[in-house]
Amino acid sequence: MLKVTLKKSTIGFNKKQQATAKALGLGKINSSVIQAESPAVLGMIRKIEHLVEVQTLQEPVEENQ
Repeated sequence: MLKVTLKKSTIGFNKKQQATAKALGLGKINSSVIQAESPAVLGMIRKIEHLVEVQTLQEPVEENQ
């Protein structure tokens, strides 16, 4: 599992990069999401790696719903 945090604003960057951040579930600065580690997600992170911070989580996190 990966914890992805938006560290820099998407304003002024390419529209595709803005759309990639939104598709990952990132909206505002310092917002975080937990994503499964898959080739699609890793590709999206690589596309906007200058805007995000990525942490690898050891155990799956259970969300309270």
